[in-house]
Amino acid sequence: MNAEIITIGDEILIGQIVDTNSAYIAKELNKIGISVFQITSVQDDKKHILEALENAQNHAGLVILTGGLGPTKDDITKTTLADYFEDTLVRNKEVVAHIKHIWKTYIKQPLLQVNLDQALVPSKAKVLMNQSGSAPGMWMENNTTVFISLPGVPFEMKALMQNEVLPRLSKQFELPFILHKTVLTYGLGESVIADRISEWENNLPKSVKLAYLPNLGRVRLRLSSKGYDKAVVYKSIHNEIEKLLPQISDVFVGFEEESSIEQIIGNQLIKSNTTLAVAESCTGGRIGAQFTANPGASAYFKGGVIAYDTTIKTQVLGVDKPLIETHSVVSTEVAEAMALGVQKLYNSDYAIATTGNAGPSKGDSDAEVGTVCIAIATPHRVFSKQFTFGKHRERITTKAVHMALTLLQKEIF
Repeated sequence: MNAEIITIGDEILIGQIVDTNSAYIAKELNKIGISVFQITSVQDDKKHILEALENAQNHAGLVILTGGLGPTKDDITKTTLADYFEDTLVRNKEVVAHIKHIWKTYIKQPLLQVNLDQALVPSKAKVLMNQSGSAPGMWMENNTTVFISLPGVPFEMKALMQNEVLPRLSKQFELPFILHKTVLTYGLGESVIADRISEWENNLPKSVKLAYLPNLGRVRLRLSSKGYDKAVVYKSIHNEIEKLLPQISDVFVGFEEESSIEQIIGNQLIKSNTTLAVAESCTGGRIGAQFTANPGASAYFKGGVIAYDTTIKTQVLGVDKPLIETHSVVSTEVAEAMALGVQKLYNSDYAIATTGNAGPSKGDSDAEVGTVCIAIATPHRVFSKQFTFGKHRERITTKAVHMALTLLQKEIF
């Protein structure tokens, strides 16, 4: 089954909010065997929405809409669906009772008519009760296409997807099994990897698809297969991965579906009962943020210093001023001193330090924009490397984060 996702709202098209709903819905549909054919965003305009519905029905067996179900006048999804299905809106008693309960229990403000009007739904729709909000979801069918309308509020949409939509779809349709396995690599570019594995790629069976997903210093290789026999799908992917890994063993760090590189590092630190601290200049705390975003990071991550200003490097991390005067603040020597300083400050087993020039000006250093020095301190040694990461500020800092994680990962395994 192919699906199309339609997001409704001017706020998406003017860039006021980022459409995270589509990504979530597509991922969840894929898990149960439904492929998303297209994602469309439309403004709060009846004609535009009607055109999107008609176009979607021409090529999709499932259409999921989000947005436009609120109580204000610009929320026109329900009335537009009623027009599309040549239907009328009726007041659903169960939704009315639910809305009254919400207002009495949680809102404790006057219940307005516009709020009660959220209980108006097309008469042909199956109501999907929204336990996380007042606007119900709706399930409608037209010939061979299922239309599902969900609120645009992300946590309400997610609850309806999990509790109502996905179980109903799985029960109503015989769906294939889709498997994605994403190999994480760090340290080589897309073209280099593609050249290295070209013979393997050319011999992939038709049932297995390969996609390259490059991102500033790392490349993900996604293998995908689909079929109605789960064991066959698993075996086909497993067999190809067994052939692939020996060819990229020097840059392979794990599988995305299992863990990110920072989770892999964290698990290894926990396993070895060791700890980590970071001293970040040009990366501005991004390395520490990636570790602490994971539950349980306190078991191995001690803390960090954002040593953006030179005085923080000297006064907090204990970097000698003469060292900076001799080698410049952006140097491997200073990076190593920062790593040893934060390792001592937090009494950690491992430490990462970054110092560089992300631009647009040179700041306290004479180093060219794009120059980054990364140091790793271990229980036994400290070492550093200097890199040139281009001219674009975001690219420089992102590449620096990825490379720092790569260097540390190689040391702890």
